[in-house]
Amino acid sequence: MEKIRYFDHAATTATKEEVLKEMLPYFSLNYGNPSSMYSVGRKSRKAVEEAREKVAKAIHAEPKEIYFTSCGSESDNLAIKGVAYANRERGNHIITTKIEHPAVLHTCQHLEREGFQVTYLNVDSDGLISLEELENSICDETILISIMFANNEIGTIEPIKEIGEIAKRHHIYFHTDAVQAIGNVRINLKELNIDLLSMSAHKFYGPKGMGALYVKTGVKFEKIQDGGHQERNMRAGTENVAGIVGIGKAIELAYQNFEEYNKKLTDLRDYYISQVEKKIPDAKLNGHRTKRLPGNANISFKNIDAEGLLLNLDIKGICASSGSACSSGSINPSHVLVAIGLEPEIAQGSLRITFGDDNNKQDVDFLIESLIQIVEKLRK
Repeated sequence: MEKIRYFDHAATTATKEEVLKEMLPYFSLNYGNPSSMYSVGRKSRKAVEEAREKVAKAIHAEPKEIYFTSCGSESDNLAIKGVAYANRERGNHIITTKIEHPAVLHTCQHLEREGFQVTYLNVDSDGLISLEELENSICDETILISIMFANNEIGTIEPIKEIGEIAKRHHIYFHTDAVQAIGNVRINLKELNIDLLSMSAHKFYGPKGMGALYVKTGVKFEKIQDGGHQERNMRAGTENVAGIVGIGKAIELAYQNFEEYNKKLTDLRDYYISQVEKKIPDAKLNGHRTKRLPGNANISFKNIDAEGLLLNLDIKGICASSGSACSSGSINPSHVLVAIGLEPEIAQGSLRITFGDDNNKQDVDFLIESLIQIVEKLRK
């Protein structure tokens, strides 16, 4: 059987053995409900709070500012809707961008149907917003700015610190979807004017179905899910103790090994991009060349359909994508690539490669040689 070479770490990552090992006891041995008062429940509660401390420490927050959720999408929903509903008397205007993840875009569209006004900022050809356009979009009714830390498709990292400064100056809450940034970018919330931040464990070698939301002390937001009083009455539902233990361990490992891991990814990324640009004609890098996630390389191939490209790669045991896994059912070109100005026929020939722990130079060489052959065959 052909060896599987996985190059889609922006879609998901494998749960690390060290993470799984810490999680396992909370499925069957320490199975107590953390809301229970007896000793079995107290063990689970202790594990939950220890994980909360690990998540907080990794991003320089306070444990009481971390709320556990089921995923990044839920965190985005809770952040945006929670702030919008709680601050409606102050205003009804939200600012976001045209290249956000569907969890943000669809949440904003939902709020528009409820009477909120949303401004969708443009981005330049590299995927960067204009700080001037952001400032000019602010009005008396603006209550929230929601701009992703780094784009999941093209890897561009936005000017988060400057956005936060603008938001603070105008007394507006700032939320960032940092799902792709955690583990790939150092995040010090003591130095950034971020009020809310979303993350998802399975993007940094933790379990699927586990997320977290940072909410700065003093931010006014509402719960959007009714039920029990878990997570300080802001997120109802029995805690996923094993998953919470998993996200705590995963984020701890991510920042323990940060320098070595990201140097490896950057080296693989830059090698791959240089070889593809050198050896395959009409290959265009999408996103900013340097202000990008260390493991992301999104390249468009002229006169190529991504579906055919992906099918041929799959035959060779190569896993890649044409964009966000959450949009894989769409036949339309990526909204991100359209927003940066790519013609639809070029956008539909885009391949997103995202590197991770399990990749090495030999795998990348195999990927490059396979791409050369497949692109030549498809163009014929």
